[in-house]
Amino acid sequence: MAYRPAPRSVIHRLLYAAQHTACPCHACRASDAQKTVQTIRKHAPLMHAAPNEKEYAFEVAASDLRFGEGATREVGMDMKNLKARKVAVFTDPIVSKLPPMKMAIASLEGQDDLPFAVYDRVVAEPTETSWRDAIAWSREQDCSHFLAVGGGSVIDTAKAANLFTVYQDAELFDFLNAPVGKSLPITRTLRPLIAVPTTAGTGSETTGTAVVDITSMSFKTGISSRALKPTLGIVDTLNTRTCSRELHISTGLDVLFHSLESYTAIPYTERVPRPSNPGLRPLYQGSNPLSDIFAMWALRTTVKSLPRISRDPHDVDAMRQMALAASFAGIGFGNAGCHLCHAISYPISGMNKAGPKYKHPGYAVDRPIIPHGISVALTAPAVFRFTAPFSPARHREALAVFRHTTPADPSVAAIPDAALGGHLYEAIARFLDGLGVPRGLRAVGYGKEDVPRLVEGTIPQRRVLGLAPRMPRDVGEEGREYLTRIIDESLQY
Repeated sequence: MAYRPAPRSVIHRLLYAAQHTACPCHACRASDAQKTVQTIRKHAPLMHAAPNEKEYAFEVAASDLRFGEGATREVGMDMKNLKARKVAVFTDPIVSKLPPMKMAIASLEGQDDLPFAVYDRVVAEPTETSWRDAIAWSREQDCSHFLAVGGGSVIDTAKAANLFTVYQDAELFDFLNAPVGKSLPITRTLRPLIAVPTTAGTGSETTGTAVVDITSMSFKTGISSRALKPTLGIVDTLNTRTCSRELHISTGLDVLFHSLESYTAIPYTERVPRPSNPGLRPLYQGSNPLSDIFAMWALRTTVKSLPRISRDPHDVDAMRQMALAASFAGIGFGNAGCHLCHAISYPISGMNKAGPKYKHPGYAVDRPIIPHGISVALTAPAVFRFTAPFSPARHREALAVFRHTTPADPSVAAIPDAALGGHLYEAIARFLDGLGVPRGLRAVGYGKEDVPRLVEGTIPQRRVLGLAPRMPRDVGEEGREYLTRIIDESLQY
């Protein structure tokens, strides 16, 4: 079999590993040098990979989107245009009493011969139990169309209900991502779903992803398929005005790290193996030119707008910008994927219920909760210090965003590649401090004794770990060491 020459990016990566994997000081131990050699060996096979093993194409998939103040009022007409027989409306107990839901119901009621049924038992941070309840209700109702009015938890629950209404005999774990579930392909056409987000965070209105907390395993996983994408996402900039300051910050942090993780994910051309059939190409493909555009716009916008909302939760212009940023980041990560912050966040949230039992302020729930955006942010400084050596140029650009300047600014351009991760660590930590985010895992109740379990809960997150810079493809002992280091460094910052 003929092999092509190693691409320049791979050669640069190997040279960089040789120079910077060990401690940059002059007192490196022998073990550091040995780890450098191991890192080179780990990446060296990429130089000899057969041409048909690496990916060479990327795809772009997103829901149709409508942006506008008051656009929720159009949902009844949309359902009539889609020839709905009966609409299943999903929401949660809080949103059910708020203006966005009232507006959606009034729109449905304004149409002739458009029956609907409301499921208002969605829980924040859904579990397999709450999903099963929603699925059972949906199967009984047998609706032709779905409407989700709420945050990511509501939209994800509606996606799951839609899927398992079409697949009447399927079990929940049939479609959950491997290795937790069977990750069966979705080959049937699902019913039309319109998503009306009431938070600026998950971007679920644009993606084919639905996330669930598997409480029996103490971590989250999900279902990922282009088939799950909503038919239409209605981003009504009126709908986030009822959010509390704490909710704005948590969901906004999800936008921040959707964009930063997707921008720094491995390039799509580095993902292996290439699918044997284009229909098997994964939803999360690695960074690519189109996702980069959406991710970087969302990152810049969030860094500017989220602190404004933190200072003034009634800043309408900043809320509009964040609503756009959430969807833009959704398009970005929905096609590129996330990596380490999200991978580690799943056991952080999942273990909390039986472990630290931390309850974040500002959330009207009767159980422990580390909101998703907070759980993602807790490890971010350490994560991006770890990933910076893989793609210094991209991390330098991210640092410039946090410093409200450009990579050409001498204060940014003069930073050596080897020191870049430390500077980005400080910039992210400072940004989080300004929002009042808990300063690391200890602040939400975790200790050093919890690190091994958090590592074990991260290992099954293959869908996102596979896109993480510097992480070995098979994780293994080297990957465990990396995860242990990141989580240990995230205990306090």
